Amino acid sequence: MSSSNANVWKFGDNIDTDLIIAARYLNTSDPKILAKHVMEDADPNFINNLKKGDVIVAGENFGCGSSREHAPIALKAAGVSAIIAKSFARIFYRNAFNMGLPIYELEQSDEIKELDKISINQSEGSITNLTQNRDYQFTPIPPFMQELVKSGGLINFAKEELSHEKV
Repeated sequence: MSSSNANVWKFGDNIDTDLIIAARYLNTSDPKILAKHVMEDADPNFINNLKKGDVIVAGENFGCGSSREHAPIALKAAGVSAIIAKSFARIFYRNAFNMGLPIYELEQSDEIKELDKISINQSEGSITNLTQNRDYQFTPIPPFMQELVKSGGLINFAKEELSHEKV
């Protein structure tokens, strides 16, 4: 799986799940409704500027706070193709893959600027900043996690596995 020519939207450290999707919207789990409100408390114009396939780049501890699955659901439904950060809260890390949202840890995430265009090669563990003509390496995610993303999340992966067993 690769993202190419994606626009970057930049956020700082400690972006918690309340900033990703505010608690006032947790009365629904409808991805389309959640998508309309993603990141609005961090940047009220984010959803209006975001284009399908764009990438969020952040600092340390992205997704900290509550363990709500609504956060990666909202990001994915809004069209965010991946998140790159220095580090992720562990529960968000797991929830993101369970929902089929690829995330990548990159120590040099602060070198990537807002509106840079980047390309991600998941299997090779590389990010190319097309704007700055720079390449970065990250530890590729394990093959099983890549399969979760490719399938669209854990539930879809499990359904695919069950359908293969019945054949």
